[in-house]
Amino acid sequence: MNFTKMEGCGNDYIYINCFEEKINNPEQLAIVMSDRHFGVGADGIVLIMPSETADFRMRMFNADGSEGEMCGNASRCVGKFVYDRGLTDKTSISLSTLAGIKYLELHIKEGIVDSVTVDMGEPIFEGKKIPTTSNADFVQKELSIEDKNFLLTCVSMGNPHAITYVENTEQYEIEKYGKLLENHSFFPNKTNVEFVQVIDNCHLKMRVWERGSGETMACGTGACATLVATAKNGMCQREADVMLLGGTLHIKWDEKDNHVYMTGPSRFCFDGQWLKEKP
Repeated sequence: MNFTKMEGCGNDYIYINCFEEKINNPEQLAIVMSDRHFGVGADGIVLIMPSETADFRMRMFNADGSEGEMCGNASRCVGKFVYDRGLTDKTSISLSTLAGIKYLELHIKEGIVDSVTVDMGEPIFEGKKIPTTSNADFVQKELSIEDKNFLLTCVSMGNPHAITYVENTEQYEIEKYGKLLENHSFFPNKTNVEFVQVIDNCHLKMRVWERGSGETMACGTGACATLVATAKNGMCQREADVMLLGGTLHIKWDEKDNHVYMTGPSRFCFDGQWLKEKP
């Protein structure tokens, strides 16, 4: 089975062209291929598939085998893959995901995709739709966990996010508290957790604990949720750079259509062939 390793701001996934390959058990395949010692090593796998409702369909599976609704970094990589590998010559494409159809604008430089802007849709604050166990919005409200009280703002960008603010992201116990918040009973489907340091009105620093994968170098939906939450809390403008461990994403929450737009890079790492028996 042929595969391609790609990364967007260090958020690395294994991409499989399902126009050519047939995958029977993606959940188990994600676990074995994502292993960084005995597999390829990645935050998960992404299947690029035909779609009856959009130009392409994306399914993404985390390193623990769970399927995610949406991944912003992966969607940018899919855009680069389908254009640079000749699956399309369109620079505006639609992508079907579990979080609905997303629209990508491919920015071309010297014949290849240089960066991608993704229309991530409208943010969701309604508790039940994120989902949380609260019916109401959960904006800068307290959630207690073990030895600490957190002020959280919860947002869905097609998948659940809980944003909290810290003085210094570099010196924070991300693994301890990320894991506890991810699995808190307040989040029926678990949650991604963003730990955010506000630098100024248009620069935010973020580390992310991704549901099903642990800490990763970047999270596109998390960067969008972070900008939206921080702007809603009056702590930054509606357009800002979000600085992640693996790079920077430019996020805009448009006042006209209420949509969130994410622009950032994507990169091929290498192609390979999976020689182990398919699950």
